[in-house]
Amino acid sequence: MRLFALSLAAIAVPALAAPQRTPAQEIEALIQRVAAAKGVIFLRNGSEYSAADAATHLRRKLRAADGQIRTPEQFIDQLGARSSMTGRPYRVRLPDGREMDSATWLTGLLRDVRAGR
Repeated sequence: MRLFALSLAAIAVPALAAPQRTPAQEIEALIQRVAAAKGVIFLRNGSEYSAADAATHLRRKLRAADGQIRTPEQFIDQLGARSSMTGRPYRVRLPDGREMDSATWLTGLLRDVRAGR
């Protein structure tokens, strides 16, 4: 009887990757990340809003877009970056006090969603 040594290096094992999502699922995951953002304040047209309120607002804008938003990038650029009423950019204040444009922050969240983090 012959015994064969098996080298694990010889076996091709696919790398574990984040599950593929549809664009609509990515947008929903992004909105969920916004809603769960602890200590983040959203600055919209001179007023401050909680993360939960910002997520509600983004969902409302997405519904109003009536299917015209097809990608998360469109969602960020057309709905999450600025006020459709005034054109003023949305901003976020992070828990450490830093502020940035919401488009920059949302793009970072999208990167995390796609990386499975």
